[in-house]
Amino acid sequence: MLFVELIVKGLVYGCMYAMMAVGLTLVYGLLRILHIAHAGVFALGAYMTVTVANATGSLALGFLVATAVSAVAGTAIYRLAYQPILHHAAFVPMVVSIGLFIVMQEGFRLIFGAYGIAFDTNPWYVANVSLAGISLTYVEIAMVIMSVVLLVGFGLFAGLTRAGIGWRATVTDPQMATSFGVDPVRVRYVNFLFGSALAGIAGGLVGLLNNYVEPTMGGAVSYKALAIIVLGGLGSVRGTLIASLVLGVVEAFGAIYLADIFDRDAIGFLFLIVVLMVRPQGLLGRG
Repeated sequence: MLFVELIVKGLVYGCMYAMMAVGLTLVYGLLRILHIAHAGVFALGAYMTVTVANATGSLALGFLVATAVSAVAGTAIYRLAYQPILHHAAFVPMVVSIGLFIVMQEGFRLIFGAYGIAFDTNPWYVANVSLAGISLTYVEIAMVIMSVVLLVGFGLFAGLTRAGIGWRATVTDPQMATSFGVDPVRVRYVNFLFGSALAGIAGGLVGLLNNYVEPTMGGAVSYKALAIIVLGGLGSVRGTLIASLVLGVVEAFGAIYLADIFDRDAIGFLFLIVVLMVRPQGLLGRG
């Protein structure tokens, strides 16, 4: 039973990693930019969720506001920070992104305080529910359901709609897509809009899971998300999803059996190093 429970817990965290890392993969696949500031959008979503939920008593409203604000923030980052410097070498947008993430962290510290915010006391959604002998909270169940619905929805959008096919074509061959009438600028906006909305939702869920939101909460998650997109194969959405779930399960088992040697974060990066030594291009990356 412990084996099954660890797998389930690992998949729960893997779903959270997936919602965070997919946005990074979308940006890298389209622009070849390591979008570090994505972690700031993740934290912004958490702050919007807790602030609105505590002020209004409505958790649903908190997530709606967090999704909208995160989506707008992500597109604003592209328009104001990335678009003017896309013609520079790849390291220039990355440096800008790192600086923007640091600025966002300090902004959260100044606006919301350095000690973090908790959700109102004794919320019903942290209660435990037993499913087939496995104890899960409502937040963990919601994280799995929301990630599956959103990511499957994105898959259907990318595979069945004209806009989604245009996005895929732009990622594969931007010049050919443009010659067929696809607007690359519009595709980029949709990319940042959807990826940032996912990050905001993931931030709110993690804030709920920990019942705590603080300025630097995006730091560790951003490092793991970068590790995941490398592990999955840079630019591969399918590889990112698989790597997210695998990493969540590996961390769950490692936190039990290797806790005396490594902490949870170290286990994830150790796994990344081992995999890349065997397969440098990642799980689904091209050689």
